[in-house]
Amino acid sequence: MADDAAVLETRDPRGVVTLTMNRPANFNALSEEMLGALQQALDRLAQDQSLRAVVIAAAGKAFCPGHNLKEMIAAPSLAYYQRLFAQCSRVMLSILKLPVPVIARVHGLATAAGCQLVAQCDLAVAAQEARFAVSGINYGLFCSTPSVPLLRNVPPKQAMEMLVTGEFISAQQAMERGLVNRVVTADQLDAEIEKLVASILAKPRAALAMGKELFYRQRELGIEAAYQLANETMAVNMMNECALEGFTAFTEKREPAWKA
Repeated sequence: MADDAAVLETRDPRGVVTLTMNRPANFNALSEEMLGALQQALDRLAQDQSLRAVVIAAAGKAFCPGHNLKEMIAAPSLAYYQRLFAQCSRVMLSILKLPVPVIARVHGLATAAGCQLVAQCDLAVAAQEARFAVSGINYGLFCSTPSVPLLRNVPPKQAMEMLVTGEFISAQQAMERGLVNRVVTADQLDAEIEKLVASILAKPRAALAMGKELFYRQRELGIEAAYQLANETMAVNMMNECALEGFTAFTEKREPAWKA
């Protein structure tokens, strides 16, 4: 992949792919080009049976400031905005539908749709200096689409405060509110992500894939329907060779030998 691509993709031998947003000059804004490049990468990865985890990172000083505002106001029309926000939502839903955990590597600013991207990832690790905001309201635009994953990560009153004030929160506050999992010094960011990745890779892919799908589906259901779906998922999981191997290994007092 060319070094000037909007998204750089690297893969290690374990099946861990890092997608690096590569437009540092505009702080990796979610321009149409960036959204298109992310979508192409996610579509390709969705078909990759050797994939085990995805890390979304960014080049330069910032993680992502959200949409490209200059691009947004260049030719305003309702139809254009409908297409743009639908394009962004498709990227977010593609992250949700990937059958492997997706980790946000946040080293700097993450605002508006950039904060949305962090919230949409399954896991997030932030450097101490990272800052987060859904700041569209400061420009007269309520961050409606970012509110979707934000509200599914952050308690309602804290989410609403962020949305109506547009104020920044620190990485530590983001962790306390549930927006990110871990906060470390910048020089420990990659090492901390590697700890998460190593833990994920020690688990069978099939179980993680079933579990991730169930996790997001049951969250949108009433409790009875959620239990019904969870019952069925666990029954199917138990019939999978990974669970059979795991429980056999437990009874035989040995480490499981996962096939994948």
